[in-house]
Amino acid sequence: MFKYSLSAILAVFAISCKNQSANTSQSTQTSTADSTLFKSAQSIFKALPERADNPENTITDAKIALGKSLFYDTRLSLLGNNSCNSCHNIETYGVDNLPTSKGDKGGLGARNSPTVFNAALHAMQFWDGRAKDVEEQAGGPILNPVEMAMPSEAEVVKRLSSVPEYREQFKTAFPEDKNPITYKNLEKAIGAFERTLLTPSPFDEYLKGNLSALNSKELAGLQDFMQAGCITCHSGVAVGGSMFQKFGMTVDYRTLTKSKANDEGKKQITKKEEDKDFFKVASLRNVAKTAPYFHDGSVTNLEDAVKIMGKAQLNKDLSAEEVNNIVAFLHSLTGKIPTTAFKTNNN
Repeated sequence: MFKYSLSAILAVFAISCKNQSANTSQSTQTSTADSTLFKSAQSIFKALPERADNPENTITDAKIALGKSLFYDTRLSLLGNNSCNSCHNIETYGVDNLPTSKGDKGGLGARNSPTVFNAALHAMQFWDGRAKDVEEQAGGPILNPVEMAMPSEAEVVKRLSSVPEYREQFKTAFPEDKNPITYKNLEKAIGAFERTLLTPSPFDEYLKGNLSALNSKELAGLQDFMQAGCITCHSGVAVGGSMFQKFGMTVDYRTLTKSKANDEGKKQITKKEEDKDFFKVASLRNVAKTAPYFHDGSVTNLEDAVKIMGKAQLNKDLSAEEVNNIVAFLHSLTGKIPTTAFKTNNN
């Protein structure tokens, strides 16, 4: 004899079908939401290219090799204490993790040293945007009296010309130049090297179509990041780095960061009151590795930095869950340092 009646079996079958239908509907809704988020992200951000080209500075292997040698060379500083790598340490994601950096003579710089990784994709260089590209930026710190303290371009050229290896490297990198060792060519070589310093991340894989590259927490963070309005400034291929913005749109930033220095940003260059507290928007790529934060390195914790930005720029008190989600998303922007960037025995 059958233990169960036909009606009971049909009832169980009906419930099973209903549950299956509900699961299918929920799965469809989730898939649609994931697809919508992905399409929105693709319209706002862009995956990293393989290299950041510059039509005014054709990249060649010889230029890259020369630029790498120069990047690590302490002979570009007056006393031989500093190289480009001192403040933009390749091994620590292009920063020294200090509020401000120690110069060749021991003094401290006025602003935080931003990461050199992916900087070639920015619309301008330095916190006040006074250099148009990484080539122009490369020549600045060498002559800065606090940073590398060399007295003149001519002195730099004289010092490089005394090194047999550099005479050969410059000749190879700039074969059409009668006198290849020039300050402009130094800038071009370091710029060529920096244009290879790109760090593809899980977020890039996501933008290329791998929807499983980010976990659920990171996806929630991406959603919160976009909905909160962070994308007003942090968008594009560098997730920032493309514009100036006033730091403290809704409140004086100093009240939130407890900054000790009264840095007024672009105003210090232009002397215009309307430029007060305007800075280049930082790129958020590798931000989880590049503390401390902001132009003065006044905040050491990423969660705190996110909360401060929410209040200072958007006038929003982000919830603990939103902050945690956004931080999870920001971790997905941590990329892989190219092995070719590390110092070798020949540098």
